[in-house]
Amino acid sequence: MSGSKAGTVVIGGGIVGLATAYKLLLARPGASVTVIEKEPGVGRHQSGHNSGVLHAGLSYTPGSFKARLAVDGIRQMVSFCEAEGIPHDRCGKLVVATEALEVPRLRALLERGQANGLRGLTWLDGSALTDIEPNVRGISAVHVPEEGIVDYSLVCAALARRVQALGGSVVTGAEVRALREVDGGWAVTTTAGEFHAAFLVNCAGLQCDRIARMAGTEPEVRIVPFRGDYYTLAPERRRLVRHLVYPVPHPGFPFLGVHLTRRMDGRVDAGPNAVLALSRESYRKGAVRGEDAMEALGFIGVWRFAARHPAMCWAELRRSQSRRVFAAALRRLVPDIASDDLRPGGCGVRAQAMTRDGSLVDDFLFLDRPKSLHLLNAPSPGATASLAIGDVIVARMAKAA
Repeated sequence: MSGSKAGTVVIGGGIVGLATAYKLLLARPGASVTVIEKEPGVGRHQSGHNSGVLHAGLSYTPGSFKARLAVDGIRQMVSFCEAEGIPHDRCGKLVVATEALEVPRLRALLERGQANGLRGLTWLDGSALTDIEPNVRGISAVHVPEEGIVDYSLVCAALARRVQALGGSVVTGAEVRALREVDGGWAVTTTAGEFHAAFLVNCAGLQCDRIARMAGTEPEVRIVPFRGDYYTLAPERRRLVRHLVYPVPHPGFPFLGVHLTRRMDGRVDAGPNAVLALSRESYRKGAVRGEDAMEALGFIGVWRFAARHPAMCWAELRRSQSRRVFAAALRRLVPDIASDDLRPGGCGVRAQAMTRDGSLVDDFLFLDRPKSLHLLNAPSPGATASLAIGDVIVARMAKAA
């Protein structure tokens, strides 16, 4: 494909980039669309290192991109999996209040979910919760029957096949080294050669802010990577959990807290924690990449974030270093879990957009520029919502034309 003429080049072969290319080809049959991905295969970073949850949109602010696109996205994703024969399980989720002060927050989540259009939400008291999940303890819970699990790596592979079947190209091993505006579009210099585009779509995830800067745009946000480590329950203890089991999220902290997640291969994962990562794309604990570490630690927003949430940051750091502390957090939901029930699991790195004042961007963030569009924040539920995100990008491209 070196030197080829492409109407649209999508940078990033993760699930959002692939979904965008697929939706563009559906909207414009015969269009020239090329996805370029620096890794040797698609879906190698956030798309292949997440919890595998199909998120329905319970906790997102009504009217936000996250709320609208999660609800639309989960239904599109389930339909896509059914059409492609991708195994998935609508096992349902329980969000559990374990103390009285969490009950009003849980009630607010229920109201948000109803406002967002989720179907079948049910309020459970403690005894009804125990009927559904005998080993889970709580004062009350919300049952979200639409949520489930899937292997997003299989979804990425299927999307790549769909893109190619529709006449698009997916080029791997193509790391972007430079972007240059030329008459009528862009010259994209990569390790696999040069590509030409009339329009550029940046879906580069953990590298999206750097790609934006390559394109001559100085975004007001910086990608700050947060590492999330998981444990997995010992095989003989998997029976402790039947559904996805989540705590009520803390209102002053932007992450969901450690939870228990069934996986398609039968595992039950516990986690994740959320700590600053010093390497954007390494999945080895304690990994440091000089450029990533310097950029994160040199960003004033990181220090302002830490100053705003000192207790929670310390708690996350302690939990990341201690299996005993991790197990204690899980026992708030499932009292029978012991430290010895936990085995080392996988991990992921979340690409989180942060402003200079230390605020985390709480919604998907699209930045429109002449002949380009940059997706600068697409954390969870980005995978679930990927097909719906693709629709939004296609619509914004149409308006820019």
